[in-house]
Amino acid sequence: MRDNEIVLTPETLLNWDFKVDARGYRPQEVDKALDIVISDYKAYDRKIRSLENQIDELNSEILDLKHKLRNAKESIEIVKNVDKEITNVDLLRRISQLEKIIYGKDE
Repeated sequence: MRDNEIVLTPETLLNWDFKVDARGYRPQEVDKALDIVISDYKAYDRKIRSLENQIDELNSEILDLKHKLRNAKESIEIVKNVDKEITNVDLLRRISQLEKIIYGKDE
């Protein structure tokens, strides 16, 4: 049996039979059964911790993505608002600056 392998099922536990000695159940069988139960509990505990870590990582990633989405939406709104504020005067200034760059500043 591997360390990470879960062996027991609810049916296995329900139907588990121990042989009876003169003084009760055989201690070796009970000890062996308890060792299996302990091993399964350890495997469940490791699995739960692993899944909780994955949940924490995914929640952190979700928060990060929500933050990026909020920033992107804000940037889009800013760009939309800036586009609305551009006037003909702004366009003429830009054209003038480009002409100065292309044809030289002296002209």
